[in-house]
Amino acid sequence: MRNAHRVAAVRAAESALMAKVPEGALMQRAAAGLASVCIGLLPAVYGSRVSVLVGSGDNGGDALYSGARLAARGAVVTAVAAAARVHEAGAAALRDAGGRLVAAADVADPAGRTAADNAIAAADLVIDGLLGIGGRGGLREPAASLAAAALRAPGPVVAVDLPSGIDADTGEVTGAAVTADVTVTFGTLKPGLLIDPGASHAGVVEFVDIGLGDYLGPPDVAAAQAADIAEWLPRPTAESDKYRRGVLGIVAGSDRFTGASLLAVGGAIRGGAGMVRLVSSEIPVGLVRQRWPEAVITTAHAGEEGGAALEQAGRVQAWTAGPGMGTGDDSLSLLAAVLATDLPVLVDADGITLLAAHRDELLPRAAPTLLTPHAGELSRLIGAERADIEARRLHFVTKAAADLGCTVLLKGSTTVIASPEPGQEVLVNPTGTSWLATAGSGDVLSGLAGSLLAQGLDPARAAAAAAYLHGIAARLAADGAPIGSEDIITALPAAIRTVENRA
Repeated sequence: MRNAHRVAAVRAAESALMAKVPEGALMQRAAAGLASVCIGLLPAVYGSRVSVLVGSGDNGGDALYSGARLAARGAVVTAVAAAARVHEAGAAALRDAGGRLVAAADVADPAGRTAADNAIAAADLVIDGLLGIGGRGGLREPAASLAAAALRAPGPVVAVDLPSGIDADTGEVTGAAVTADVTVTFGTLKPGLLIDPGASHAGVVEFVDIGLGDYLGPPDVAAAQAADIAEWLPRPTAESDKYRRGVLGIVAGSDRFTGASLLAVGGAIRGGAGMVRLVSSEIPVGLVRQRWPEAVITTAHAGEEGGAALEQAGRVQAWTAGPGMGTGDDSLSLLAAVLATDLPVLVDADGITLLAAHRDELLPRAAPTLLTPHAGELSRLIGAERADIEARRLHFVTKAAADLGCTVLLKGSTTVIASPEPGQEVLVNPTGTSWLATAGSGDVLSGLAGSLLAQGLDPARAAAAAAYLHGIAARLAADGAPIGSEDIITALPAAIRTVENRA
């Protein structure tokens, strides 16, 4: 796991550790790690031009001490102060090493450019030390202009602990912010580095251990890695049969949306379910019978009570309901029957639209429930604006999970998974790719996640493992070229092998 902790936990851990180490030791550890990453980004340190953007806090001190280390190795380092006061000891160290400090508000030359403008415009590398993890809201002037200038600089931008202007706890961006190529974070990751829109500003995240590990509690947010997924994935044993490997029931597809059932069933089969039972209308039933002959199929007839169709389908260990099923009365009857069971249920797509219209009738339920909406679907379900959900992904996914009593997987630029239990860590998927922006990819995900529910994973792990494999499969299938959702299904076995081999 790549674990992330909120600011309060980081502050408490820092205080506990600082009581046991010499004064300034943590800042020197951070500066050394930051300088090491910066050295690796420069073609040569000697003669390179480095611009260090600093505010008034300890984050600026980390940047100044790092700049001093680079200056001592021959780099031409100019620190640009965005505040009237900066870290005094760090500034002195920079000057002693041969660097210089200029103010962002220095008098401009005849061309209208200040020393700060010239230093940033010529920089082979820019270090962002304007704000630390305690910063809230967008950058104000002159920091906002410095962030814009850094974006135009010829060299990479390296953020200190967190890109300035990003909310460390949430990843929210409410104004001007630095966009970094690399973020060097200390002690632990911060949630804002893993969740968009903040994650999109962070670039590559490099971790520097400064000794906080023994003083940090459980993570607030975590990103599963290949080893975690490999540990969670069920494996058949000598005693396994198709029933012990997990039987998934799928209610998906309709005469209008025929492909959804094909994709959901394919995702479930390639996701390892021992058997898949499909309940759908006549046309998709015929298509699935041809494409996936191993699926056990039940035709749901117009006007038939949903419970009767489920009873005819037979016993399952979990249900996936919603992809392409439609939103009419027959679909509502099927969804209500699925949710009335005492089995784990995943609800997606049209199922979520039905839930939004009948929320009080269908939720909460006692058995585990996993919802997999995108921001538009979640907006209908909880009555929030889609733009607000995109801007505050962590806030809304955790609120939805608590209010609905369900595990919620919020799809999007970063997939975020929240459980309804208070204090449970939020999971973030690190393998997402824009190649997944293709029709039907969500149907594949719902079948894949449902198969993992049927195989015994709890909803949060089933969601996280499915999202991880979904992303890996898309990357393998695309290999730099456009793909369709069928390609994702085909690549799922290779994705599972990739995870197993990396573990």
